[in-house]
Amino acid sequence: MIGTRTDRLPDCRPLLADSDDLTLVFQPIVDLSAATVVGYEALARFPGTAGPDVWFAAAAEAGIAAELEALAIHKALDAVDRLPDNTFLTVNVSPHLLGADVVQRALAVRPDLHRVVVELTEHTAVDDLSCLRSQTDALRERGALIALDDTGSGYSGLQQMAAVRPQLVKLDRSLVADAEDDPVRMALAEMMGEFAGRIDAWLLAEGIETPAELAAFTRLGVPLAQGWLLGRPSPEFLPLADDVAQLVRTQVARARLTDSVASLMRPVRQCVLGEDDVPDVPPAVLVGPHGEPASLLLSDPRTLEVYTAPVSLRVHPSTDIGEALQRALTRPPAQRFDPVVCTDPSGQVLGLLRIEDLASAARAR
Repeated sequence: MIGTRTDRLPDCRPLLADSDDLTLVFQPIVDLSAATVVGYEALARFPGTAGPDVWFAAAAEAGIAAELEALAIHKALDAVDRLPDNTFLTVNVSPHLLGADVVQRALAVRPDLHRVVVELTEHTAVDDLSCLRSQTDALRERGALIALDDTGSGYSGLQQMAAVRPQLVKLDRSLVADAEDDPVRMALAEMMGEFAGRIDAWLLAEGIETPAELAAFTRLGVPLAQGWLLGRPSPEFLPLADDVAQLVRTQVARARLTDSVASLMRPVRQCVLGEDDVPDVPPAVLVGPHGEPASLLLSDPRTLEVYTAPVSLRVHPSTDIGEALQRALTRPPAQRFDPVVCTDPSGQVLGLLRIEDLASAARAR
């Protein structure tokens, strides 16, 4: 049970006898290339046998949907300080309720949202996408990342992805289940992954339940995965079981991860944007207060003049070499030959990729 102060919790008494009737469990999110847990999704649980969807539907019918979601947000944010190192927590919020006062107050309980991923579920259509974009931008300014849930079904279409520009895109279970035997589903998943890459988002395959599904999405190069095969929801933040980690490593090896950009990644110096100790010799990455890449320190090869450039492309270490090169060369001309920043799922800088290295590796394949 989460230790939450009851004097600041939303009132859900028409539905719950007590605020402690809502508890949380945490399901791991796995970085497939590293075979390790990088985050957890906070999931609500209630008394009895009815699933959470039933309870949230009942709350909507009773007119207290926002209050119930706010209660879950309160409890999830209280758990952030207990996260294992180098992990994040995803917190579910309905997009049409994000602007509700009680939900905004719940999110304001923790001013610094670093290590928090606000996951937009899509059970109801959003009429005003520009308003939703403004609301998510405000959360980003406080350090949060934005995820889009159930992508590929229902209301989470390409238009909503383009408007919100999430950093994490969760592929709907309907496209994951038995996909290894369905080339159409695999093609749709690949399309979603390409679109996610174009907006510098990570793709997460949700609902991985069998080794065959894991193998299929590992071969596809999907960087993140979640599901019962990898770890069931638990009241504690559990690491990846040893046998599951070995299974993931085996599948990654079979997918020939040597064709990824991980082998080409070069170390790079980092400094916090605005501090005085900016290195004089490029290349370097200037990072924001939460370690996110903000700009690049580069030099003109003709004049040797040092200048800063925007971060125009970020990729995961598991990205295919050919895909990374194609994305790099389709950037605007001014940034086309700038180094590519390699980051982990939480946005932390791992290194740089030089265009000449990508081109050489692509020719050698």
